[in-house]
Amino acid sequence: MMLQFQKQGGRPIRKRRYFFSETFYVIAAAAYAKASGDEQAAANARKVFSTCIEYASGEKKMTAKFTDVRKSKGIGVPMIMINTAQQLRDTIGDERCDEWIEKWINEIETFFVKDDIECVMEQVAPNGSIINHIDGRTLNPGHAIEGAWFILHEAKYRNNDPHLITLGCKMLDYMWERGWDKEHGGILYFRDVYHKPVQEYWQDMKFWWPQNETIIATLLAFLMTGDQKYAQWHEMIHDYAYQHFHDKENGEWFGYLHRNGSIAQTAKSNLFKGPFHLPRQEWVCQLMLSEYLKDK
Repeated sequence: MMLQFQKQGGRPIRKRRYFFSETFYVIAAAAYAKASGDEQAAANARKVFSTCIEYASGEKKMTAKFTDVRKSKGIGVPMIMINTAQQLRDTIGDERCDEWIEKWINEIETFFVKDDIECVMEQVAPNGSIINHIDGRTLNPGHAIEGAWFILHEAKYRNNDPHLITLGCKMLDYMWERGWDKEHGGILYFRDVYHKPVQEYWQDMKFWWPQNETIIATLLAFLMTGDQKYAQWHEMIHDYAYQHFHDKENGEWFGYLHRNGSIAQTAKSNLFKGPFHLPRQEWVCQLMLSEYLKDK
């Protein structure tokens, strides 16, 4: 959907968006349907999932977020669709999920994972090549690490599929090396694939959500592989995050830190910092650890 706001005396102002809101609706409606038994909610979840597939596959077109001057595609669409399908499958089920998850994983592996330079790209040209421009070179380590644990989660679902374990761990390895701040600790927000300057002024800040996703990914990688490297990384990111982001007086987490770990601002709920990544991290990790300890 494209929202238009009439600008007096000129052309309309157009706001372009992705279809991520619909994917979150699918997850929420499916979870509600499972909890309540509401068949209409289940039907709505599957119907909107169909629309998301149409957008993700290109069957249905949405106004481009950016212009056609420098064509690209981003890792965000296959990533969010993998997780959406996983959640739909786990709650109310849908026979399409396994097939589409496989396609989206293949898309990430084929186009975005670059073994030759040990990197996971945030966006690439339509043929998968790196766009050698300040936008095209920009990496988002936390986002790629989030994708890594989605793939590890799928590996676990498939009885510890060795190929997916290798792929997920490789993505985590590549982006930990590029994202972990060796001087101050924590995951940096943006990096350049060739170590050139990054356009965004907040590129070296620490935001809360990349830490959340890395806490999940490192724990899952350790539990699935037994590799002590991941246990060490998990301890490092966990200790950094809870030392610097946690508001020990009032609870919850601050959202934004300067690179040295000092608080940039104290808002905990605004247009950008919302209540999603932190509770998901604590919930997912609690489930993983409970399952691990039960088997001991």
